[in-house]
Amino acid sequence: MKKGSLIAATSLAAMLMLTGCAGMSQRDKNTAMGAGIGAVAGSVLTNGSGIGTVGGAAVGGVIGNQVGGRRR
Repeated sequence: MKKGSLIAATSLAAMLMLTGCAGMSQRDKNTAMGAGIGAVAGSVLTNGSGIGTVGGAAVGGVIGNQVGGRRR
C-alpha cells in the first residue's frame, strides 16, 4: 500500500470511529483522537512500519488523555 493511501485509509477509519463517540466523555474523545493522530504520525514517520504506527497510537492516546488537565 502506498503511503498516501495508508494515510487516507487511516484518516477515514479515525473519522468513522469518532462518529460513534456521542456517549463518550470529553477525555475519552481526546484519547481516541490522540490515538488516531498518533497512529497516522507514527506511520508517516516510520514509512508505514507497524511498530511505528502502534507506538504512535499509544503515545498519542496518552497525550490526548492528558490534554486539558484537571478542571476544578
